[in-house]
Amino acid sequence: MESDLQETDSSVSANARLLLLAASRHDLKSLQELLRTIPASVQDPETGFTPLHAAIAGADPSKKASLVDGVPNGGPINGDTQEKEGNGDDAAIETVKQLLLNGAIWNDLNKDDETPGCLALRLGLKDLYNIMVDAGVRAEVLLNRLDEYEQLNDQESDDDPDEDIPDTTQRVQDNNESITNQPSSSSSSQDPLPNQPTYLSSTLSFQANRILDSSTNSVMMSWETNLMSRTASLLAPCPGLRILNIGHGMGIIDTHFQSTSPSTHHIIEAHPSVLAQMREKGWYEKPNVVIHEGKWQDILPSLIENEEDGTMLFD
Repeated sequence: MESDLQETDSSVSANARLLLLAASRHDLKSLQELLRTIPASVQDPETGFTPLHAAIAGADPSKKASLVDGVPNGGPINGDTQEKEGNGDDAAIETVKQLLLNGAIWNDLNKDDETPGCLALRLGLKDLYNIMVDAGVRAEVLLNRLDEYEQLNDQESDDDPDEDIPDTTQRVQDNNESITNQPSSSSSSQDPLPNQPTYLSSTLSFQANRILDSSTNSVMMSWETNLMSRTASLLAPCPGLRILNIGHGMGIIDTHFQSTSPSTHHIIEAHPSVLAQMREKGWYEKPNVVIHEGKWQDILPSLIENEEDGTMLFD
């Protein structure tokens, strides 16, 4: 039994290496064949490279990084010394798209703590970087959309649906409140992530290029800098504007907003750890910056009532 398991693990490892090599060479034909039996989220045990990392590294013009078993990006496989056609930008783009369509995870980290997007940014591969940003945005939009739906209870599904209607209607009429304000097992999934008690009570890990929550999920990463810079330039194209940012995070976009010399710069932040970092980095002393500690739902109504029109960002 033990020998069978070892043989199976060895086979899986060998197939994973083949998938990584096919991705690095942008060999779409081999890639599609391998993806029938190998998940697109496999990782090399030594480098932590996923097929997405491999495909992006394979587009590096320098061709110096070694991926698996000493085979360089775009290097020969099984003694093939001929340079494979289609190893240019178009092939790399199609490879990355194919991997994403087959379930590759956009923000997996390698052993250097780089996502595929971080790697593309470092290598100056703008088109591939933009694809990874788009994949991340789609994933976040989908997750936020899913949070809006209430999970059905299998036991309740067998009951007569009409039985629940009077109770729900009466509860709204009696309390003059929305259903989402009533205590229930699904209410926490209705709230945006930054306002969930689990997030606000979690311990954050602040690193040079990212913030992680207590479950090692990425809260913010440095590869978002270019995206935030572009957003800031569109929202605040001239000096002297009134600015409100909801959620400080790493302070990336607030730093860009500060460079535009706003007349007032309001920041709403609820997480105690982020607020402590803001104090440490001197945000409370910056000119025209007003920091509001708490949830945006509690602060925003009175703030809008007392302020004139300006630029507001809710990330």
